[in-house]
Amino acid sequence: MSTRLESDVLVIGAGLAGIVTALEALRAGLSVTLVDRDSPERFGGLALWAFGGMALVGTPLQARMKIPDRPELALADWLRFGELDPADHWSLAWAERYVERSRAEVHDWLLEQGIRFMPAVNWVERGRFGDGNSVPRYHIVWGTARELVRCLGGALRSEGEGGRLRLLHGHKVTELAQSGGRLGGAVAVPESGGTKLELKAANVVLAMGGINGSHARCRINWPRDQAMPAQMLNGAHPFADGHLHEHAASRLDAQIVNAGEMWNYAAGFRHPYPHFEGHGLSTIPCKSALWLDHRGQRIGPEPLVTGFDTHWLCQRVAEQEKPWTWHLLNWRIAAKEFAISGAEHNLHIRDKRFLSFLKETLLGNHRLVRQMQRESDDFLVADTLSALAGKMNALTRSHDIDPAVLEATVDAFDANFARGGSLYNDAQIRMIEHARQWRPDRLRTCKPAPLKKEGAGPFIAIRMQLITRKSLGGLRTDLDSRVLDGAGKPVSGLYCVGEAAGFGGGGCNGKRSLEGTFLPGCILTARAAARALVSGG
Repeated sequence: MSTRLESDVLVIGAGLAGIVTALEALRAGLSVTLVDRDSPERFGGLALWAFGGMALVGTPLQARMKIPDRPELALADWLRFGELDPADHWSLAWAERYVERSRAEVHDWLLEQGIRFMPAVNWVERGRFGDGNSVPRYHIVWGTARELVRCLGGALRSEGEGGRLRLLHGHKVTELAQSGGRLGGAVAVPESGGTKLELKAANVVLAMGGINGSHARCRINWPRDQAMPAQMLNGAHPFADGHLHEHAASRLDAQIVNAGEMWNYAAGFRHPYPHFEGHGLSTIPCKSALWLDHRGQRIGPEPLVTGFDTHWLCQRVAEQEKPWTWHLLNWRIAAKEFAISGAEHNLHIRDKRFLSFLKETLLGNHRLVRQMQRESDDFLVADTLSALAGKMNALTRSHDIDPAVLEATVDAFDANFARGGSLYNDAQIRMIEHARQWRPDRLRTCKPAPLKKEGAGPFIAIRMQLITRKSLGGLRTDLDSRVLDGAGKPVSGLYCVGEAAGFGGGGCNGKRSLEGTFLPGCILTARAAARALVSGG
């Protein structure tokens, strides 16, 4: 027994890409069914929890900060850093589309929706050799990505008044339906059980996210030439399991491409209050922390420092003998530099409390450090390195950390400062000094100093693990977000947007993101799909 529901457009997945597609379709006069697996409280998908960083090109804020950016420069950075395959036509086309239109179709469009940005542009993913972002491009949504969900979700409901929008929460799409050689909708079932729904629509938009929420599928697609850790945390969501990718490929000859390209993070730790099994939090690692292996020795010879090449950091962490590493720092560093990515732990930005945010930036985020000390078993604090070593071994149920080795690791680093600033010869210190030349980084990065600096304690060790996050590959699409079959022809009536499409074309980022390309990629691909739906493309 089933119930039949009809609309002009069926959008599968209520993350940012699905919301924008549905909103733009409604504004064009189409009726929309938006179906999502999660509960109403989690409407918005990962965008509800994301920090809200966006790589944007040629914005007024960049101009005010005298950042000389332009699409040609951004594209050169993008192609060089991402190492895109020259034969991957549609991924390359979407990379070009992004840098050309991120200003007008994302930045300016969001301003029209009532979204605002914080008054600074951050410089991330510079590349270990200056081969990443040649200029700062990372804009932060004021209110985090949760503000995107709030504003755009509100506009969606307003446009859908009068019955043109049907929102179905807690429903899993199990299959796509064909009629007369054309896609005719999909079949969905309630997650909790109940009546099957036949969702009839002339056009179907896949917006269900990526595949990295399934670690089994993630491991199957893991690049054969890269080490894979025995354990990882989940920073995506178990619902992002790749089921509809596989279904579209097997039933409609859709093409899954670049499935082995992933945007994971090297420094995650277990969520103290997990929302699902294996749920991890991704830190914004402290540049001044020493990144150690399981024995408490500094990973090298090139030190691991965040903000330059996340892809390389993940590879180095995955190569380690055990599936965890340690960040060693002190309270002085943590108060200034420690941060957790996402809306949940950036309360002042999320709730738009600018004075409180400014106060913590200037005086130190002691609140978050104390919170993690209370809540996280992976966040260890001790007055001495010897006591800290004991806590590290107790957590891992091992004798891996020799207190003498930990002490020697710190002393070797601190010896740099005994020689005076003109004789520093440590790569991590050089990278920190370079980062601090950019004013926003100087506000959030400590001036280099010994770990044993008087008054800087206590010492802190954080156990870190690789955490899965985004799929960089997905279903092959053209510039209208139409899904393409094995012959490169559009699958009639089928579109794909956001992470499900590798943020455009099936993998427009290549092997690396310039960071902050994901939320804008969702918006760009969604708006392209909506235009094509309206024009009958």
